Amino acid sequence: MKYRCITCDYIYDPQVGDPDSGIDPGTAFEDIPDDWECPVCGVGKEDFEKEE
Repeated sequence: MKYRCITCDYIYDPQVGDPDSGIDPGTAFEDIPDDWECPVCGVGKEDFEKEE
């Protein structure tokens, strides 16, 4: 399941993770720390929605 930032359309893909922010590949969105921010625009996890 991928997640899309509703502000800038960045896609978080758990298979890729966010290595630049210390999120390893294979990390589920639910397991990302609550203080993680979108690497593109800086909004929080609450501004992401499931990508269908």
